[in-house]
Amino acid sequence: MTGTITLAALIDEAERRLDAAGVAFGHGTTNARDEAAWLVLWRLGRPLDLDLHAHAADPVAPGDAEAVRALIDARIRTRKPAAYLTGEAWLQGVPFHVDERVIVPRSFIAELIAAAPQADPIDPWLGAHTRRVLDLCTGNGSLAVLAALAWPEVTVDASDLSADALAVAARNVARHGLQDRIRLLQSDGWTALHDRYDLILCNPPYVCRARMDALPAEYRAEPALALDGGPDGGDDGMDFVRHLLAHALDHMNPDAVLVLEIGHERAHFERAFPTLPVVWLHTSGGDDAALLITRDALAAAQADLPPDPHRPTP
Repeated sequence: MTGTITLAALIDEAERRLDAAGVAFGHGTTNARDEAAWLVLWRLGRPLDLDLHAHAADPVAPGDAEAVRALIDARIRTRKPAAYLTGEAWLQGVPFHVDERVIVPRSFIAELIAAAPQADPIDPWLGAHTRRVLDLCTGNGSLAVLAALAWPEVTVDASDLSADALAVAARNVARHGLQDRIRLLQSDGWTALHDRYDLILCNPPYVCRARMDALPAEYRAEPALALDGGPDGGDDGMDFVRHLLAHALDHMNPDAVLVLEIGHERAHFERAFPTLPVVWLHTSGGDDAALLITRDALAAAQADLPPDPHRPTP
């Protein structure tokens, strides 16, 4: 194609191509229109919150249009999430660096931290005693950063098994100037963690075997370590959650709470922990994606919790 094209026409073209190619969304966008706008604006160096109606007729030079088309080609050909192609993702309006060492941040817990309009607040369970926060399975560090930004009085430990993920997290902690308040720790679950906390955030690997086997290519481009909830042989996606709850009490101060994301796996969670009293929290994912457990509730149910299939805490 040659000649000048308008911004609106270029976005329309990209939308049609993405839609026709059948790419999968869910890494920052949910549809071809939004992803087309994101990729076009990013490639052109335009603000991502640009008023597209007001700038619909803006001309795009032929060379810039071809650069956009090449980016759309790459998105369709590689089936990589758009965030891997741009190197950036946003959570609750906060920018984060991402690359293929980490999954693209999209946790529903971010809505709870930010007290987003579509989510239940968790502030009623917090208070002056909430000083130490743990983000377990931190990935690129986004939840740790959001927690530090939301609650300036807290310090945050951010832990992950993956040294590669922690390298990305360190970049994001530095990007937001939070090196003095966020400590990055490498640990396989609880194994290298020995402190106690007032708030524990965890978006663990929880995808069950059937869903892992059916994941679109975009999700398979992400590290399986961060998604697969059955590496210890379980099919229900709850392997890490069993490890988490088996030892969480040893890491919770009085009045502490644990906020856990389980995505679409509520049925598996309830079968695995039938006697555990939890508070289901509403998010944009519905009433099943995230939950809260108080220390008292966990203590009361401790004797009935299933054994840890992962490994015991030293």
